[in-house]
Amino acid sequence: MYMLTEMKDVVHVKPWYFEQDLLNVIEDELNKKFANKVIFQLGLCVALFDIKEIFNSTVLPGDGSSHTKVLFRYVIFRPLIDEILVGKVKSSSREGIYISLSFFDDIFVPSANLQKPFRFDEKEQLFIWQYDTGDSVHDLYIDIGEEIRFRVVSESFLDTTPIGPPKKSDINNLSISSVVQNKDEIKCPYMIIGSINEPGLGLLNWWRV
Repeated sequence: MYMLTEMKDVVHVKPWYFEQDLLNVIEDELNKKFANKVIFQLGLCVALFDIKEIFNSTVLPGDGSSHTKVLFRYVIFRPLIDEILVGKVKSSSREGIYISLSFFDDIFVPSANLQKPFRFDEKEQLFIWQYDTGDSVHDLYIDIGEEIRFRVVSESFLDTTPIGPPKKSDINNLSISSVVQNKDEIKCPYMIIGSINEPGLGLLNWWRV
């Protein structure tokens, strides 16, 4: 679920921090920059693990800050494909359910990856596994807030790096409705796709004796 990644960066230290311990300042700046951020094709940065090397600092003309190249290792959240994780059901819709790990919420289980057979309760907005015991069928609800065990089946990254303002020709072709739609569109830089369609997966209370 977690991995250590070696990274390099140039840390800018403001003049009013010069009297403080350089190592502590660099650690704070690295965590400010990377903690809880998604790096494209790498994963979610969780916390600084250690600093392996601090190179010489330089001060550029016209800039009072020092610029220090640093080699460090960072804890990255990126589960392996086929890894089993436990989270909580955050929400559900006809398309599927979203799962939260408290620090990461972009986990989606499509309806095709649920235990079968199932049905969707439009009123409650919940999925129901229709579990057949052989003698009768029991409705097992996937309630919001319940702990759920799932398998990671795939992942997707989206590059959300700003590309600059649109060209004038593009602005002239934009309608009011398209501007509002683009404004409301939520981009997810890192998404995990899960599955609960196998024995032992799903809500934890389904499998408790």
